[in-house]
Amino acid sequence: MTTPQIHDSRYSWLRLLVTLAIATVANVGMWAVIVILPAVEVEFGAGRAEASMPYTLTMVGFALGNLIIGRLVDRVGVTLALNGAALVIAAGYALSVLAPSITVLSLTHLLLGLGTAVGFGPLIADISHWFIKRRGIAVALVASGNYLSGAIWPTALSGILAESGWRSVYLTLALVTLVVLMPLSLLLRRRLPATAHETSAAASALNARSSGLTPRQLQWLLGLAGIGCCVAMAMPQVHIVAYCVGLGYGPAVGAEMLSLMLLGGVASRIISGLLADRLGGVVILLAGSVLQCIALFLYLPYDGMISLYMVSLVFGLAQGGIVPSYALVVREYMPPREAGARVGFVMMMTILGMALGGWMSGWIYDVTGSYQLAFINGILWNGLNIAILLLLLLRSRSARNATTALS
Repeated sequence: MTTPQIHDSRYSWLRLLVTLAIATVANVGMWAVIVILPAVEVEFGAGRAEASMPYTLTMVGFALGNLIIGRLVDRVGVTLALNGAALVIAAGYALSVLAPSITVLSLTHLLLGLGTAVGFGPLIADISHWFIKRRGIAVALVASGNYLSGAIWPTALSGILAESGWRSVYLTLALVTLVVLMPLSLLLRRRLPATAHETSAAASALNARSSGLTPRQLQWLLGLAGIGCCVAMAMPQVHIVAYCVGLGYGPAVGAEMLSLMLLGGVASRIISGLLADRLGGVVILLAGSVLQCIALFLYLPYDGMISLYMVSLVFGLAQGGIVPSYALVVREYMPPREAGARVGFVMMMTILGMALGGWMSGWIYDVTGSYQLAFINGILWNGLNIAILLLLLLRSRSARNATTALS
């Protein structure tokens, strides 16, 4: 089978659909803790920062999992990685149900995040190998599984949460994870032939020279940018439910705003993926970062219920394409055989930014009694992200101009 028959083929699109279904289930562990945060806070008598620790450790585990499982996918393939991760996810849910304190609950969420990571960076890296012409939209769709998960499952499980409590929610998710992930993973057993890397490898080598940076330098620069943008991103995503509870709107309204935000993010990711196939990952990444910063400013003057619904939608539409664009930049500028590890590292850094931002926002609330300074903190971190991306864009253009002049 030749490379043109493999990349962007009918099988590639079928694999994409299966991967999206897996991502929609695997990523629930990242969002479930946000919805149960108010209930956990009340049950354990915790402060907002302390109650945010399960989420923070979820994201720490999620970050480490992206790096570890990304390397594993490069070596043994995605099916084995998915099966192992499904068992880890289910164990994380089950152990959380037994947690007697907020400290133990936080530790069980570290395990939950570690397994949940399989549904993000590793799946993005895997699907990127099967597309060349439509890689941008393919990556965006798989990344959308993360947001679809957050948009669908919290609302779907709200009835169980209200009637039986958060422990019943977690037991349900443990069962769903095993029943869905393990059978679907068998549909991804097909491995990409070694010869299929040749075309994308040649393009990656050319792009790497145009960046003016070594792959390692670019990896660390993207990682720092990822921390900046995701500290900012975490404020609305992590605390919107608690924010609404504090304003007197209740957790159900907050969950609806989160769903609306994430649905906006899905639309943003699809549009960004389509544009990235034409404009490139760096341009789309910078545009999304600027729009996210603008959307964060909108949270400062508006706290009415209708206003927050609108601002949350705007925020989702603004920032949805940011994180997938990091994976596209990695694939555009770095060797394809290192995709799992390189994408995993950059995704790890973005997720660490989410973990840091989630904790910082809770700590700022505890200190000030308000989320206003937490929003401002996010805006400042977003500024760091924008500065790094502008530097990268300028260096890339300078390197391309120099190459053109020499030729």
